[in-house]
Amino acid sequence: MIDLAEIRQNPDAIKRSQEARGESTTLVDEVLAADVIRRTAVGQFEAVRAEQKSLGALVAKSQGAEKEDLLSKTKVLAEQVKSTEAAVREADTKLDQLVLGLSNVVDEAAPVGGEDDYTVLREVGVKRDFAKEGITVRDHVEIGELIGAIDIERGAKVSGSRFYYLTGPGALLEFALVQLAMTKAQTHGFTPMIPPALVKPAAMEGTGFLGQAAENVYRLEADDLYLVGTAEVPLAAYHMDEILESKSLPLRYVGFSPCYRREAGSHGKDTRGIFRVHWFDKVEMFSFCPVTEAKAEHERLLAFEEEFMQALEIPYRVIDVATGDLGSSAARKFDCEAWVPSQERYREVTSTSNCTTFQSRRLRIRAKSNEGIEPIATLNGTLCAITRTIVALFENHQQADGSVRVPAALQPFLGGATHFNLK
Repeated sequence: MIDLAEIRQNPDAIKRSQEARGESTTLVDEVLAADVIRRTAVGQFEAVRAEQKSLGALVAKSQGAEKEDLLSKTKVLAEQVKSTEAAVREADTKLDQLVLGLSNVVDEAAPVGGEDDYTVLREVGVKRDFAKEGITVRDHVEIGELIGAIDIERGAKVSGSRFYYLTGPGALLEFALVQLAMTKAQTHGFTPMIPPALVKPAAMEGTGFLGQAAENVYRLEADDLYLVGTAEVPLAAYHMDEILESKSLPLRYVGFSPCYRREAGSHGKDTRGIFRVHWFDKVEMFSFCPVTEAKAEHERLLAFEEEFMQALEIPYRVIDVATGDLGSSAARKFDCEAWVPSQERYREVTSTSNCTTFQSRRLRIRAKSNEGIEPIATLNGTLCAITRTIVALFENHQQADGSVRVPAALQPFLGGATHFNLK
């Protein structure tokens, strides 16, 4: 949620942000108009309430006919107080709904444009020359079948399209990736968490996932609960309605959770394999930090993601995501995209977003210092999205016979295995 005072003071900046996202600028005007209506309603309520209190004092001192007359007036005022109070509640609700419709203000450093207008910040690692090695590139599906790691056919039989089984080495690889990710996160001061995968509407809305992302969210209507699409949601809501101690910041958590996504609008995209699926597991970093440290914290989260990619020996690039491709909560986002040899292109495997105070305001999370109560910033970063990481691992480390080399960083978590061999 954007601070209402900021909208009042600098509406043009909010409009520029909305325009950069490709979203409505007239919504800003609607918010300002609703704010005027609310303040007028509050003024009317307070005036009638003050008159009621004044009249109440006179009633206590009056007698006879004068008292009867005053009592009659108090009844009229009581109705006016009730009606003006109702008008305030209605105006509050309308204003809140409109403000919740505004996305976070984009960082001025973010490139402006749509999905393809990102800026490449750097490319890291060396892409293998498979032709020079005499290897015909296989995709992750073929590799997964050869080593007995992925069973898509039975996943579809049991659950439908975009579902799968990780079997044998595939299942073991997931456990190894999670252990490596958690181990590295702990060295950077993150507290491991296993959060709930079902959350109340307040948590989902507070993190900004019931706006533009709502079509991709699974809802259990009978229970009024949502399946999370990322551990970001329960981690962000962990301190909902709390006032934290400023001296305790930053608070860093790393959560492991299943993630559920409808993948609405992805018809025909990535239909083969496990790159774009309805369910996957993920290790997610989350940070609560002072507003003044948010940009530096964002760079730190990106560095942790890059360290993980390098440990897996996967070539990747980092992009600065354009404003039109940001989630509603993010002011700026960096993606790490792994090289996928079978597609001969980079594909997103992790991302990290600076959400500034957008989520903390919606979730009513603040910090207390000697200066008083202050807003705080929230940031998130994917350390390991399991299925996409497996895609990149299998394809970049494939051998001529279809086996897969295991990166050194993962070997301790796989009993020292150096390869996934053919089944």
